[in-house]
Amino acid sequence: MGSEGPPAVTVNVTGFKKFHGVSENPTETIVSNLKQYMKKRGMPKGLTLGSCTVLETAGQGAVAPLYQTLQSAISEKDSESSNSRRIIWLHFGVNSGATRFAIEQQAVNEATFRCPDEMGWKPQKVPIVPADGEISRVRETSLLVKDITKTLAKKGFEVITSDDAGRFVCNYVYYHSLRFAEQNGTRSLFVHVPLFLTIDEETQMQFVASLLEVLASLY
Repeated sequence: MGSEGPPAVTVNVTGFKKFHGVSENPTETIVSNLKQYMKKRGMPKGLTLGSCTVLETAGQGAVAPLYQTLQSAISEKDSESSNSRRIIWLHFGVNSGATRFAIEQQAVNEATFRCPDEMGWKPQKVPIVPADGEISRVRETSLLVKDITKTLAKKGFEVITSDDAGRFVCNYVYYHSLRFAEQNGTRSLFVHVPLFLTIDEETQMQFVASLLEVLASLY
């Protein structure tokens, strides 16, 4: 008959290292401390926290380890019984000018970096995946972004739904992740967070924990 209840959701998380103009990236701290934080708080029922990876804040520097992590989780899924796990990729990036959290609905096939990334690359109006065609190509998450935003707002967090993840490394990584998710039957979500100076570390950790609870209940 199989196990009772729905299959477990595995959430794999990424953040970024510091970069030009941001000497401390809150997402590096969040992702580095998340497993320990959730262990103390208690994991939401039906959810497993998978890999927690901090990526280089660079287009190509981030994508190679990103794909290794994505592929690794798919391989683990395939080695278990069919559909025994559902996988979500949860990516965090910082928006240093933001005053609230932003759940990103989509990514665009365009790399136009406002400043060089940490490997010195500064593309302008370049397609992220040339095989996908024009830079106007959009990929959307299959997760219910508006429902997620609404639920988190009810919990008291300053959070909005966004349809513009920028054109820098955050959008670059999100586009690759959404493309991979579509091809491999997984799901992907990107969230922009403010600096700790704007929303303190503890509140941001509470937000991420609440987001994991929402993902476990909605998916």
